[in-house]
Amino acid sequence: MLHLSRLCGVRAYTLVKNSTCLHKQIATQQRKPFSSLWQKFVEQEQSTLLQNAKTTAKTVAKASSKPTDKKVGYWLLGCSGMVFVAVVLGGVTRLTESGLSMVTWKLLGEKMPRTEEQWVAEFEKYKQFPEYKIKNHDITLSEFKHIWHMEYGHRMWGRLIGAAFFLPATYFWMRGHFKPALKNRIMVFGGLLAAQGLMGWYMVKSGLEDRFQGASDVPRVSQYRLAAHLALALALYAGLFRSALHILWPAEAIPTKDKAIINAFKKFRMFAHSTKGLVFFTAVSGAFVAGLDAGLVYNSFPKMGDKWVPEDAFAMSPRISNFTENPTTVQLDHRILGITSLTLISALWLVSRKRMLPPRARKAVNAYVAMAWLQVALGITTLLTYVPVSIASLHQSGSLILFTKALWLTHEMKRLPK
Repeated sequence: MLHLSRLCGVRAYTLVKNSTCLHKQIATQQRKPFSSLWQKFVEQEQSTLLQNAKTTAKTVAKASSKPTDKKVGYWLLGCSGMVFVAVVLGGVTRLTESGLSMVTWKLLGEKMPRTEEQWVAEFEKYKQFPEYKIKNHDITLSEFKHIWHMEYGHRMWGRLIGAAFFLPATYFWMRGHFKPALKNRIMVFGGLLAAQGLMGWYMVKSGLEDRFQGASDVPRVSQYRLAAHLALALALYAGLFRSALHILWPAEAIPTKDKAIINAFKKFRMFAHSTKGLVFFTAVSGAFVAGLDAGLVYNSFPKMGDKWVPEDAFAMSPRISNFTENPTTVQLDHRILGITSLTLISALWLVSRKRMLPPRARKAVNAYVAMAWLQVALGITTLLTYVPVSIASLHQSGSLILFTKALWLTHEMKRLPK
């Protein structure tokens, strides 16, 4: 009886234990579908977020890699062309000695005289300044009108450039046509354009000052301010032109991944940049020649008179002032810079025959060397013919064309294979 009792107790305990385990298993099985559903939901949400992030990244990358509108490129190219014309007009104005005919300056432009009385009043203003008193005291009203129109055209062209730049720039900026890098350049171009206009008046003002006392003094603008005026114009032109090329005609890469060829290409590119810098400084030195009328001394070539270095080349004291104030030394410097530029550009062309270059870059280097020889020929002709306005204008325009060829060449060489 006791044995039966114990057996029943063990069986009851086992039954209760199994019942408890079964209950736990059932509860676990009931929770599993909810846990699995939640896990699946979380995974789907993570997948969706990741996919959205990838889509957003692709959209941003696509937007950043989207090329700037062609119309922006053509606008920049048009502005650079207008600056080119302004430099040519400035050279002609200087050669015809018209720059000091307008003795006032207004931001939005001077009013052109319409009646004979207004012209006479304008002529009377001109008579109060050194150029008339010392140099042009026998000028007629008709002759005055001619030089006045030359300077007026140059100034109004500069203001037209301002309108052609700032108005479209505002429109393109507000419409989102500029990428961040281009926005920075546009602000720099605007600053250069404003500085160019102010420097132009600051330059003219130097020729109106009462600092010419002797009868042998020649009223003229400061050669330093003239050189600064030209340097700003060249910098503005270079920036506009290179930006236009970047948008309209992206550079081509050389068709190779050979490291030796790429390293040689890099060295050649640095050589090209060096010649471009030399062309820039040679052009600026031409402003000192024009400012001091240095082209009218020693009109012979290759020697200056019967010597390579004239005796009066270092007549001023301190000696360093000869390089910017002595007409003889200024002409000598311009000769040396011009011949050095021609030599290095010719060497660049010879080296290019042995280098792998993109097709357009090869065309650019050929045009570059051809223009360099033509420019030196024009310079020598200008000197030997005593600086006639027509040939001298071609020579001054040639310097800007040569600079353009240098900009084109260096643009075509800026891409390397990845």
